[in-house]
Amino acid sequence: MDYQECADLLSGWDRVLIVSHLRPDGDTLGSSAALCHALKRLGKTAWMYPNSEVTDKYLPYVREFFAPADFVPEHRLAVDTAEKSMLALGFPGDIELCVDHHPSNSRYAEKLLLGDRKSACGEIILELIKLLCGGIDETEATLLYIAISTDTGCFQYSNTNSATFRAAAETLDAGANIHELNQRFFRRVSKARIILEGMIFSDMKFYRDGGVAVATVTLDMLKKAGAVENDCDDLANLSGRVEGALVSVTIREMEDGTSKISVRSGPTVNSSDICAVYGGGGHAMAAGCNIACPPDQAREKILAAIDTVWR
Repeated sequence: MDYQECADLLSGWDRVLIVSHLRPDGDTLGSSAALCHALKRLGKTAWMYPNSEVTDKYLPYVREFFAPADFVPEHRLAVDTAEKSMLALGFPGDIELCVDHHPSNSRYAEKLLLGDRKSACGEIILELIKLLCGGIDETEATLLYIAISTDTGCFQYSNTNSATFRAAAETLDAGANIHELNQRFFRRVSKARIILEGMIFSDMKFYRDGGVAVATVTLDMLKKAGAVENDCDDLANLSGRVEGALVSVTIREMEDGTSKISVRSGPTVNSSDICAVYGGGGHAMAAGCNIACPPDQAREKILAAIDTVWR
């Protein structure tokens, strides 16, 4: 679908449930909540699926949009979710429409609006709201700034482009308090997070003469640091800080014994191709997958995948 077709479709919908993805980040949450608010402004009944994994950092901004227990939707829409298996924990239904910016989207929904050149799904939602409502209000501006800024690492990641800044400027013009938001999301961290980062950096391993940096986050590290999920935002980019690393990997041990893999790379290596070896995907320079083994074994497997893709 193109933007106008999607806006026309949404204009005819009512009783809409908007679904975010597993381990939700600022983009899926901010985008979902902004669209939900815009649909409500149009007089629609719209709610977000109550994602149980939302952390305390984001909860104050999205809690008011969570669907009541007795809500029965007529339409279901996914935002920023490339695979059906990545839909929010416990979501039971099919998806009629997916709005996404991941090139690896599997086309699982009946209809798809894919803006794969957008740095964040929030940019797509911004354009949709302008078509639906004529512009964004202050609440939507705040939510969309959260979406865009968090998915670009406060405009530091390689996915940032001139359109990203123009979109962010629109949210500022519409009333987003970027000073307060930047402080909350990028300048302040907990004591537990500081301790956890020290453990991660001290355990980091390097391969290919420093061209590959691998960070591991174990359950034991989290316990010793006193860290909870709210302390784990953006761990995937810590290993990418190392000078000379062309590929950076973060391996996070999960409670079920699997390992969540996040890969970041420069333009010479495709992160999505690396993660696709184990059924994952994402963007060319930022992707992820899950491997059903502990971190030590997962490290060897992802290094093998890197050797397969990067020759």
